Amino acid sequence: MEGTISPIDPRVILLQESVINAPVVWKGEYAYFIHPLSDGVPKQSAELLGVARDLISEKVNWDEIDLILGLEAMGIPLAAALCLDSGKPLVIGRKREYGLPGEVAIDQTTGYSKGEIFLNDISVGDRILVVDDVVSTGGTMLPVLKTLESIGAIVQDCWIVFEKGDGVSKVREEGNWPLNSLIKMKMEGENITILD
Repeated sequence: MEGTISPIDPRVILLQESVINAPVVWKGEYAYFIHPLSDGVPKQSAELLGVARDLISEKVNWDEIDLILGLEAMGIPLAAALCLDSGKPLVIGRKREYGLPGEVAIDQTTGYSKGEIFLNDISVGDRILVVDDVVSTGGTMLPVLKTLESIGAIVQDCWIVFEKGDGVSKVREEGNWPLNSLIKMKMEGENITILD
């Protein structure tokens, strides 16, 4: 299942323009766009965060969600905004180990880094809304979704602000998760193109 967001919605146009105008830096061979919703710089306005929150919130069936999982780092502001809006509790997939009972470590490899994410306080049968800022390679999202399944939680919905490249397609090939994004884009060098 894939969420549909109208490309003529003025809120979508605002998001599209904000990413088209985003600065791009290089991390080795990897072109990386810098955006308030994915990096916290330039300044993140309440309007931009509110737009992402509202577009996602309008598509989620909140009666089917027990818990919001935001992924560190930039899934945190969005998860917090959705928590406040929906009244649903949230947990954060952290890049730090706490050693709590039931903590699960996940290896992740992105286009520019490797590390671990640690999940805590997720139980068998929990119906989860997963939120994150960007999926590029799928190197974070895929292991998180597989781990949620192995815990026995249910990935009820999953929203990403920016779908860049073919990472979401790669994740979809591995499972039947409800992956959705607000903005689909591709980058060729420093050029950003918005896709339908």
